[in-house]
Amino acid sequence: MPLTMADTGVPKVIRKIGGKEEMRKFLEKLGFVVGGTVTVISTVGGNMIVNVKNSRIAIGRDMASKILIGT
Repeated sequence: MPLTMADTGVPKVIRKIGGKEEMRKFLEKLGFVVGGTVTVISTVGGNMIVNVKNSRIAIGRDMASKILIGT
């Protein structure tokens, strides 16, 4: 399921990162890697604040929809 559907405060494992190569590389540099853990902190107007690798990062809904998560 995409990160946009994740519950707030529940850690999830990143299973796949979709999108174009440029976007995947950008997300990887931010710390979004397959097998890593991501936690949604809050959602405001479609944009999300997430915790990944002990850092809080704000991403847009379009980027969040490319990050597929599992339990």
